[in-house]
Amino acid sequence: MDKKALTAKRILITRARDQSAEFAAQLRGLGAEVIEFPTIEIVPPTRWKELDQAIDQLKSYNWLIFTSANGVNFFWERLKEKGKDHPFPSSLKICAIGPATAYQLEEKGIRVDYTPKEFIAEAILEGFEKMAIKGKRILLARAKEARDVLPEGLRKMGAKVDVVEVYRTVKPRGGSKRLKQLLTEGRINAITFTSSSTVNHFAELLQKEDLRELLRGLVIACIGPVTARTAKGLGMRVQIQPKEYTIPGLTKAIAEYFGRKIGPSQQSPLPKETVKV
Repeated sequence: MDKKALTAKRILITRARDQSAEFAAQLRGLGAEVIEFPTIEIVPPTRWKELDQAIDQLKSYNWLIFTSANGVNFFWERLKEKGKDHPFPSSLKICAIGPATAYQLEEKGIRVDYTPKEFIAEAILEGFEKMAIKGKRILLARAKEARDVLPEGLRKMGAKVDVVEVYRTVKPRGGSKRLKQLLTEGRINAITFTSSSTVNHFAELLQKEDLRELLRGLVIACIGPVTARTAKGLGMRVQIQPKEYTIPGLTKAIAEYFGRKIGPSQQSPLPKETVKV
């Protein structure tokens, strides 16, 4: 990968601010100027009752599925608040949707029994089709707003599925004028989306504007097919989607895209900094 592939490129990150540091650092390492404009905030659920009940009954489940690193972290914090020193029974198998989620579990000493080759709900279902899960109890810990493809698919296989909310994604207050200004001033070259929530909230901030016109000439980069599908559904043209649905994979895909588009002789250096707005 060309270490100067993103020199003179301004890239907008819409990820939650407390999760954007790694992504921003990787982009800066390739010469980009990063503009952080979070369109989501990750917050606790409005009530813990369902999760607390599930935690008290963990021994009754055969599988616990995490679909994000956020889910792991909020689940773990709630376990600690409830004083669970040895939270997961040995009989409970753990599924993580991707490497970032698996890493958070492993950092906490939790063995991951299954991670799909593709980091999407459909791939989890493909893996579970090869397992005998009929009659098994599965706990799915996820965000409040999420697709139903996973629990519905598992139930069709005969599993008994409980879905519990462990966190919410909410839209930060304000920012519409600032976002419009960034787009109309031509300050950015690419916009990155790492979840459907970041796309939807981005569009909501600009709901009074002509979205297609504002995004004309800008590169849209989505972390995976689900996020890309959401963006396309809102009329966006997605130019970048990595083969591996991770932050490193997205960074690499962005660098390769601009590396092909612009040669080193056409680039001019910019300070490697992060602009927080």
